[in-house]
Amino acid sequence: MPDKEKPPRLRVASRGDDGKLRCPWPGPDPLYCAYHDEEWGAPEYDDRALFEKLVLDGFQAGLSWITILRKRPAFRAAFDGFEPAKIARWSEKKKDALMRDAGIVRNRAKIEATQALARIYLDLMEKGGFARHLWSFVEGEPIQNRRHSLSEVPAETDISRAIAKDLRARGGNFVGPTIIYAFMQATGMVNDHLVDCWRCEECQKLAREFPGRAAK
Repeated sequence: MPDKEKPPRLRVASRGDDGKLRCPWPGPDPLYCAYHDEEWGAPEYDDRALFEKLVLDGFQAGLSWITILRKRPAFRAAFDGFEPAKIARWSEKKKDALMRDAGIVRNRAKIEATQALARIYLDLMEKGGFARHLWSFVEGEPIQNRRHSLSEVPAETDISRAIAKDLRARGGNFVGPTIIYAFMQATGMVNDHLVDCWRCEECQKLAREFPGRAAK
């Protein structure tokens, strides 16, 4: 008997049980929907919050974001609250302990990349700020896209490639252009909520109040 065909993946906004139209990627998962509704696409200008998100996006490589999202509390506990100054001083003993922590993604290369990114963060903080540097690639203002379908969303852009090149030149790893574009979407550097999604307009409003605009 032939395998049953899978239904086509939904590419346009869909209505949830609460009656709201959303981007289709969270599906019905309550945790994923909360992340979509409260975090994803909201402009973020806090240095530490951006650092945490970039680290976690690096850990997502080869995995799904929902996997990382479910492990985020464990990551925060294991990674010293994502305090870059502490991460930059991690010893080999600490990194060995992280490799034994079942609550996180145990990948030595990604752990080493986290420490390297912490050092990049500290360096940039001395040169004007981590957030200010990253947001300078979009001139301090969120890019407002008008996507109708997930098929219109690119995996990477010229800007994500430029940021990736910059971070790699500073010693970063797991900061390729696809990872960086996911980071840009999540932190509101670009608004990729589909136009029919209820959060699209909400993130546009947040962009108009965004403090990064004044820091250009």
